[in-house]
Amino acid sequence: MRRFEYKDQKSNKFWEIEREGSSVTTRWGKIDTSGQTKTKDLGTDAKAEAHVDKQIASKVKKGYAEVGEGLPPVEVKATGGAKSATSAKTGDGPQDLADGEETQVPGSGSRSYTLKNVGGVYSCTCPAWRNQSVPIERRTCKHLRRFRGEAAETERLGSLPARAVSTRGAKEGAPKVLLAESFDPDVHDPSGWWMSEKLDGVRAWWDGKRFISRQGNEYFAPEWFTEGLPDHPLDGELFGGRGEFQRTVSIARRADRSKEWSELSYVIFDGPELGGPFENRLAQLSELVEAHAWKHAKVLEHTLCDGLDALKRELARIEALGGEGLMLRKPASTYVHGRSESLLKVKSFFDAEARVIGHEAGRGKHKGRLGALRVVLKEGTEFKVGTGFSDAERADPPPIGAIVTFRYQELTKAGVPRFPTYVGVRHDHDWE
Repeated sequence: MRRFEYKDQKSNKFWEIEREGSSVTTRWGKIDTSGQTKTKDLGTDAKAEAHVDKQIASKVKKGYAEVGEGLPPVEVKATGGAKSATSAKTGDGPQDLADGEETQVPGSGSRSYTLKNVGGVYSCTCPAWRNQSVPIERRTCKHLRRFRGEAAETERLGSLPARAVSTRGAKEGAPKVLLAESFDPDVHDPSGWWMSEKLDGVRAWWDGKRFISRQGNEYFAPEWFTEGLPDHPLDGELFGGRGEFQRTVSIARRADRSKEWSELSYVIFDGPELGGPFENRLAQLSELVEAHAWKHAKVLEHTLCDGLDALKRELARIEALGGEGLMLRKPASTYVHGRSESLLKVKSFFDAEARVIGHEAGRGKHKGRLGALRVVLKEGTEFKVGTGFSDAERADPPPIGAIVTFRYQELTKAGVPRFPTYVGVRHDHDWE
């Protein structure tokens, strides 16, 4: 096993990891104790190897140091006759590739992607880089931005293009809103970011005259609800309270400008055209609220995050109150149109086990393969799991009777997991 240790005034911990084929075993605990051990089967040797690399990178970033032979540096391979080179250790800040070099970086889950520099053209094998409709020398992605740093990519491109907003089903003139990436504690440091509650409402863009959805559909708010709102765009959410999403949707989608709009408020996230860094825009919005005393609109409260522990505490507090999660906003960030890592969503997910009781055939692109697993919880609740599968897993799904692990957001009032996602077969679980 490869062993890593973390020592400071408060901690004296170790962490070990070992791969055997597709199986990965980790052991952790206080130094001079036997600790705890966990074994996970990743399905394939490649997935297991990528998982090990990602876990090691995460520990090193948190301050763990390998004991014994030392942590191997990130391997950078040369192509096109260039000499081999070695980059800085993972987690040591921005790095770069010389002409003709390439390197592997962790993606989401067990995936990994290859970054290359060929004649000053940087590329990545991830779908986000490949599917951009701009010349290859103008493309970037979050993996390149993390590896090279935001400043280096901005200097190379002049400005960082945001990920495109999906226009599927959108009407002409639909707003191009800022969309969030997911927070990853192994990648993102929340220290100094602006933290706010993630509202369980309806996203609404105020264009100066009316509310419209991301798809360009109008929300028919009464005039008394919008009275005093400015003639420039605002980005926010129609919110009816925690746990009232369905009620909020039913009110917002009505076309009769009903008095039930009094149950809602417009919570403003940003003023896209106010200019300046995020803090300035937020201050301008607060001044507008004070000057006009909007009855049905307010600015979302933001507080500075002191670090990961503070983020976890606030997330636990909001979830205990029935909230959906948190949002993190990068300090001094501009408003961009599209998906951006300047805005991160933070939510809790839970893992559980279920027994496979049936297979449902796929349709469309999954025709002839698995569409969804029908599963049952130990207490008898039945439901379907239809996402999270690789193509190989859809072609050869877990057999009936297998115990599988799935991830979900929360339970409905009926006890059914919301948004279940397949994780893998649980070989070490005793169902009985």
